[in-house]
Amino acid sequence: MKKTNLPFRIALIVIITVLGLYKVFMPPIMGASARLPRKQDFTASGIKQNLRDNIHLGLDLKGGSHLVMRVKTEEFLKRLTEDNAVAAQNAAKDAGFEVKEAHADVSANNYRVVLTLGDASKTKEAREAIEKKVELGERPGWSFSSSGNILTWSLSAATQRTLADEATTQALRIIESRINALGVAEPTLQTHGSQNSHQILLQMPGVTDPERVKKLLAGESRLEMVHVVSPPSPAPVQTYATKEEAIASLNSGGSVPVNRRVVEYTERMDLTATSQEDKNQPKPTKWVVVETPPIIDGSELRNAAGIPSRGGGTEDYEIQFSLKKGGADKFGAWTGAHINEYMGVVLNDQVKSVAFIKSQIFDSGEISGKFTKESADDLALTLRSGALPAPIEYLEERTVGPSLGADSIRSGVRASLVGLGLVVLFMLVYYRGSGVNAVVALLLNVILMMAGLMIFGATLTLPGIAGIILTIGMAVDSNVLIFERIREELRTGKTIASAVDQGFGRAFVTIIDTHVTTTVSSLFLFLFGTGPIRGFAVTLILGLVINLFSAVYVSRTIFIWLLSRKERAESLSI
Repeated sequence: MKKTNLPFRIALIVIITVLGLYKVFMPPIMGASARLPRKQDFTASGIKQNLRDNIHLGLDLKGGSHLVMRVKTEEFLKRLTEDNAVAAQNAAKDAGFEVKEAHADVSANNYRVVLTLGDASKTKEAREAIEKKVELGERPGWSFSSSGNILTWSLSAATQRTLADEATTQALRIIESRINALGVAEPTLQTHGSQNSHQILLQMPGVTDPERVKKLLAGESRLEMVHVVSPPSPAPVQTYATKEEAIASLNSGGSVPVNRRVVEYTERMDLTATSQEDKNQPKPTKWVVVETPPIIDGSELRNAAGIPSRGGGTEDYEIQFSLKKGGADKFGAWTGAHINEYMGVVLNDQVKSVAFIKSQIFDSGEISGKFTKESADDLALTLRSGALPAPIEYLEERTVGPSLGADSIRSGVRASLVGLGLVVLFMLVYYRGSGVNAVVALLLNVILMMAGLMIFGATLTLPGIAGIILTIGMAVDSNVLIFERIREELRTGKTIASAVDQGFGRAFVTIIDTHVTTTVSSLFLFLFGTGPIRGFAVTLILGLVINLFSAVYVSRTIFIWLLSRKERAESLSI
């Protein structure tokens, strides 16, 4: 039995044990909540509070909300087709071609842009001019066909699937940024169901107001700056009392041309109103006609923030925004050419404010509308995180109460303690003095496993507790293999030191074999499983790695220390 490395082994074990205990029972040393230990941290209540703060509990233990939502990718493809129809019409007109009519055909999973020319002999030239400015060629996935003066671009089925998958991925990223900015702790966010279902699973432990989160996620935040069709200032902005009246003003036979939109406009409350009665009166809803496509949209947004309104009371807020360079250039060019004309801020197909252009504007603006602080912050957050590519609908919603989570914690902890107690009793009775060695290694295994979960920021779930219990069993199994091997070596007449050496050496191969095979199985669970299965796999893999240290390295160090106390040990309690 080699003793030369005993001091190093003991020092390493002590350092790792102290760090593990500190990580589990003391305040964090890194992050936003990092602080130095205080006297209160060493009391029973302080230790309990630090444990609650350090261990991140999952939805099944802490309670919270479980949402399954679907991205309406068909709406995304429909809007893409409609936008391309408008862009194709404008590109043809800019190139000098007469366009009789342009529309989007989005029936029965068919997404087509149809454009009718005034001159059938100009089909080839018009196609080239349009595809030069609009992404309607074969490379973006649109197939072209023509019949007389009618040009048709159809979106292929393969491209539909690709665009739908991209929209789902984009929606997941945007939802993730909104949830993180909202401060939801340890959320679970991932795709759900089959690939073609375009579903997203969101679990939010500890959320007490899921309705606010749902409203925040459902908001498309489609911001647009549009030209309002109206006589210029000083004439008042042209509004209409009803949608039908606004459509009739277009003189287009009751239909809305593709380069126009009729949008609802809720006028701002009179800022001079002082009585509470006036403030509570409903705002008048009117309609305005705007040009399409917009001057700029939300993709050109650089930043947005809710600030107190400069024209209203202390309870009123507005959203101040700034634009990226590309958007600022386009916005500046447009505003410079349309002095005294009216521009509207459209958010999710509603005009929030209308103002005339006093002078050229480049990189900043504001959305007024008598927002509360919470609604202004939420709207600014959705604008900063970007517009969802399509609306989402909720397919499933469950709320797990904190009492159910508390019951799960109590049951899990009780099962762990009972299992640990029975294992300790068995090891002490069956292996006597050497059983103490196994118990020390086992307790260290549990402490280091909890510390490892905290270091990696893992979320503890009920399946994760099951993984911990299974790891306890495998840790004991490793000690049983080692101790039985030592017994066999002692029966052959070997000295105690030689038997311990041979026992650890020969059992180690078997331990590595069992741990590697179990780890590989757990990796497959992690790669292909969902949230709860992944939690089980994480705790099991972490426990197996730590078990190699505690059951082999620590246990062997204890034997080395015991045998070093007597040069010629005559017996071993095992």
